Amino acid sequence: MHSQIANIRRDYLHKLTTYLAKNHGVVVIEDLNVSGMLANGKLALAIADGSFYEFKRQLQYKCQLYGCSLLVVSRWFPSSKTCHCCGEVKQSLSLSERIFQCEKCGWTCDRDLNAALNLERVGRAAPEFTPGDCFRRLPRWKQEATP
Repeated sequence: MHSQIANIRRDYLHKLTTYLAKNHGVVVIEDLNVSGMLANGKLALAIADGSFYEFKRQLQYKCQLYGCSLLVVSRWFPSSKTCHCCGEVKQSLSLSERIFQCEKCGWTCDRDLNAALNLERVGRAAPEFTPGDCFRRLPRWKQEATP
């Protein structure tokens, strides 16, 4: 039973990372502090089940394989705390607050969606950044054609 569940998860990760690398020119992910997240007893099981390290590892090699750029945004980039509309950064946003509400412009959104929109913005602006700003660009591989 456990091996069957592990195989289903592994298959899903392979299909998802292959889809992302083949169908997108740029993929943006956060460099999450997984070990810190595992220390939170309420989240530990869900985080461990998420296979974040394996997802990132597969995404890295598949992006290189298919010529997709992978941008890894620093864990210190305030993606959840920054308003996607006006750019205002909240000083505090506890993990229990699931709704982001900007005090400056009044925009309200799910905090995870807000973070995803901010990461998308980083990805769209990627050519303007240099490595070391808020992400690192991974080198590309070119797969040799087999005769």
